[in-house]
Amino acid sequence: MNVGKTLFAQIMEFVPWTSFARIVNRNSGNADVRRMTCADPFRVLAFAQ
Repeated sequence: MNVGKTLFAQIMEFVPWTSFARIVNRNSGNADVRRMTCADPFRVLAFAQ
């Protein structure tokens, strides 16, 4: 039985989300996006690893 946070949750806390958001904004990564932001595919790829 799991009593603590999963490894994925621990890794997502380690990611510097402010830096990630700054890079996405600088490159207009979320321009014309309706549902899935740039952070969502990143989370999916990190989970798949």
